[in-house]
Order: sequence, then structure tokens, then C-alpha cells
Amino acid sequence: MSDLCSEFSVRNEKIENVLKKLPSNRDIVNISNIMNSFGDPNRLKILLALKESELCSCELSNIADTSISAISHQLRILRDRKLVKFRKDGKFVYYELYDEKIRNFLEEIVRLEK
Repeated sequence: MSDLCSEFSVRNEKIENVLKKLPSNRDIVNISNIMNSFGDPNRLKILLALKESELCSCELSNIADTSISAISHQLRILRDRKLVKFRKDGKFVYYELYDEKIRNFLEEIVRLEK
């Protein structure tokens, strides 16, 4: 038994309705980049840590068990994808999740694993 249709058929009206509801190709690329962030274990660990608390880059380096230069690279990717934001306080740079939607998404992911 095949897991594909045994005969090729296209329901054009159905396809048109679905295509109207899909994001633009540009938005799909952006969403894919965001989802890729959750697929990298180091970035996911950073995001999960930030779900718990605002942390400085030194603390994140310790939690992720990686160098400052490596954490800087990962944080730059997460900032570019608007998953984290930062603030400077004297000599320290503190990171937090960009907004509550990211926190809620992470909580759902963790719930799925349990």
C-alpha cells in the first residue's frame, strides 16, 4: 500500500484557497530562519535560559558552556531574527527574550516534550 495518491489529480479551487492563506514567500523564508533558531541546540539552550531570566552575555556563555566569541555569534543571530533583545548597563550587556510570544512558544515546546 502506497502512502501517495494512486492517481494524480489537482483540485484547483482547493489549491487557490490554500495559497491565499499562506504567507508570502519572503515571510516563509523569515519564518524558516526563526524556526532554524529553535533547531540549533546551542541557540535553543540560550533561548530556554532567557525564558527563565534576563542574563548577561557572560552568564549565557557559562550556561551554554561555550566561549564568549561563540555566544556572541549565537546572540547576533538571535537578535537579527528578533528572538532576543539586549540592554547595556555599564560594562555589562543583558539579554532577554524579544517578547512574550517567544516565551509562550518555548513553554509550549517544553510542554510537548514532557
